[in-house]
Amino acid sequence: MTAQPTYWKVLTRRKVLPNDGIEGDTKLNRVLGLFDLTALGVGSTLGAGVYVLAGQIARDQAGPSVILSFAIAALASLLAGVCYAEFGARVPKAGSAYVYSYVCIGEFAAFVIGWNLMLEYIIGTASVCRGISLYLDTLINDTLKHTFAEIAPMNVSFLGSYFDFFAFGLVIVFGVALAFGVETSALANNFCTSLNIFILSFVIIAGAIKANFSNWSIDPHTVNTTITSVNDIGAGGFFPFGFAGTLKGAATCFFGFVGFDCIATTGEEVRNPRRNIPRSILLSLLIIFLCYFGVSTVLTLMVPYYEQDPNAPLPFAFKQVGWTFAMWVVAIGGLVGLLASLFGALFPLPRVMYSMAEDGLLFPFLGKISPRFRVPVGGSIFAALFTSLMAGLFDLQQLVSLLSIGTLLAYSVVAISIAILRYMESTEGSDCESGTQPLTENSMLTSSGTRITVKAVLFQLFNIKRIDTPTSLSTRIVGTLIVVFCLLSLGIGVILNEAYDALLQNQLWALILLPILILLSLLVLVAICMQPREPIIKTFRVPLVPLLPAVSVFINIYLMLQLDAMTWVRFGVWMAIGLSIYFFYGLPNSLRQLKRQRNGWQKMKKNNTFYQSI
Repeated sequence: MTAQPTYWKVLTRRKVLPNDGIEGDTKLNRVLGLFDLTALGVGSTLGAGVYVLAGQIARDQAGPSVILSFAIAALASLLAGVCYAEFGARVPKAGSAYVYSYVCIGEFAAFVIGWNLMLEYIIGTASVCRGISLYLDTLINDTLKHTFAEIAPMNVSFLGSYFDFFAFGLVIVFGVALAFGVETSALANNFCTSLNIFILSFVIIAGAIKANFSNWSIDPHTVNTTITSVNDIGAGGFFPFGFAGTLKGAATCFFGFVGFDCIATTGEEVRNPRRNIPRSILLSLLIIFLCYFGVSTVLTLMVPYYEQDPNAPLPFAFKQVGWTFAMWVVAIGGLVGLLASLFGALFPLPRVMYSMAEDGLLFPFLGKISPRFRVPVGGSIFAALFTSLMAGLFDLQQLVSLLSIGTLLAYSVVAISIAILRYMESTEGSDCESGTQPLTENSMLTSSGTRITVKAVLFQLFNIKRIDTPTSLSTRIVGTLIVVFCLLSLGIGVILNEAYDALLQNQLWALILLPILILLSLLVLVAICMQPREPIIKTFRVPLVPLLPAVSVFINIYLMLQLDAMTWVRFGVWMAIGLSIYFFYGLPNSLRQLKRQRNGWQKMKKNNTFYQSI
């Protein structure tokens, strides 16, 4: 007789997706191709940042070596991108990292990730709309700001100084357009993204004509001190602020690549998702890197790094070299890029809510699909209304850092899920979504009924018996080792972040503790490598597992440690709201569903249907 469902079993149960019909069985409309997906990924990432970010980092952090900062950031983003690509091919469902963590880790972790993805897309969309409003306002002499401040002033400390009706209306228009026509909206996004790429190509080619390579080898002693101080110039040359400045710039550049993960939310609206999702993710990252690399190269070659304008570096650079007409081309490009970025930010939000509502973790109306348009109309309209209020009410300058937590946490969980997936026990031996574990009454028994002992754990930890097929015990060991690795990565990150001066001063405790943590991390990875793996499948796979996912997790943890305390406080408030919804609605709803499933357990068992251990 099977054990009765408990809240713990619900919290840790994993989602089982049928292998048959995983690509065809969907309520959504499969209309997106490879070009649409690539344009979505590029458009959502190459917003106004590509016109601003390079100049800011070059002047304040990296100098001409900003091009290497973007290369390092692109490599870090690629680590997350290949993890998304594998899951996009193997689990082509709406919901992105939410579904991936539900399949490989469990329901509670999936809800946390899904809730943070909602935060990422809500804040992202609202900030883009505010950006469009401010960008347009600079072109029309702050007409919008003065008008709205007179009509609807707000004198509340944590809100904006006025209600931004333009940003509010912009989200509503885009939200309604997405709710009633994905195909038409995709065509508009393709046009905006293509135009943005064309303008960036013009910028790179025009800037190359005016390039001066002496700007990469500036001697600070020859610079007029009335222009800038020696401290601002640094040591001059290609690395004026040292390689440490290049790495600091890379941490900032990393957030310039945020946005490509929206491709993963389109799994049920893509034609041939197993092929097109991985290709579009990798192709998007390549195009994004080439644009950032090209713009940062010509920018630092046209104007010395210490003279860069941090707010509008490209128009300033072209003005300095005498090409004033190019300023308007750049201005148009920034506006077009922001419009494409708005589409990419708003598109994934209702898909994540739809997927969570389908699983019973959010309210049902968010998952209702229009039979005519085959999109989650209810979720799309709700997302547009909620996000438009955020865009209209808040001055989002302080909230943008919340994007970082949601994104980095999702990246980390996807990388962890890839490692678990590679070593997960599977009766089918092919896919995480089809591979399952039989249900057992005793949590201290393996799937074969063997009791777990200390001796058995030690034998399996080093795989002394050379087992080549994952078992319940080896799967649990891998999960535990991954948790240990995350804790060790956190320790290493804290030392690098908080005790960097102690390391430079050769303090003994720091010089001993850091190598010990690094050595333990390497031993954990070796132990994971010794565990049996799943058989090779034909879909796209992340190479060098668990090394690449481990590096991705460490980078994400290190970047999260760079965020300030108030960001974590706001994150805590958001999580408190989400956990209240889960424990008072989602968890009881899941428990009821599980009890209904248990009523038919014996019948399903007779039909030789196995279920994942819960």
